[in-house]
Amino acid sequence: MVAELKRHRMTHQRNVILDEVRGSFDHPTADQIYERVRKRLPRISMGTVYRNLDVLASTGLVRRIGPEFPQMRFDGDTRDHYHMTCIGCGRIKDMELEARDDPINQLETVLGRLTKYGVFGHKLEFFDLCSNCREKQGGILEEKQDGCREEGDKHHGTEGE
Repeated sequence: MVAELKRHRMTHQRNVILDEVRGSFDHPTADQIYERVRKRLPRISMGTVYRNLDVLASTGLVRRIGPEFPQMRFDGDTRDHYHMTCIGCGRIKDMELEARDDPINQLETVLGRLTKYGVFGHKLEFFDLCSNCREKQGGILEEKQDGCREEGDKHHGTEGE
């Protein structure tokens, strides 16, 4: 990573892009970063933003997240932390766990002892339905759950049959 960082100098454009990603807590897509950066650098091209995001990610200054949704997202917070992705709208939010409450780090430590070279990291994704999507789909979800219960009751019968 250090060698990669030395190969790429911190240009003004790259610095503006980095500032935008680090100042955004909504895990923006490259398109969103482009729109925001254009307010400061009106002549910047989409290709320049993509290339610089690749450089910033390869040097560890930002982190790529996902390609589960149509566009890759980026995170300016490169600390180890988890994300919760809404399966409805794709919104990503940071999930902070205290070290003592993080069973995944404990698992990583145990697995590291079992391997010849150790474990150097992990990737674990969590999915939910955000409050906005839950509210929008509330009636639909309740109908589906009721439908599943009725269908399940038909197949399993009742106790004592």
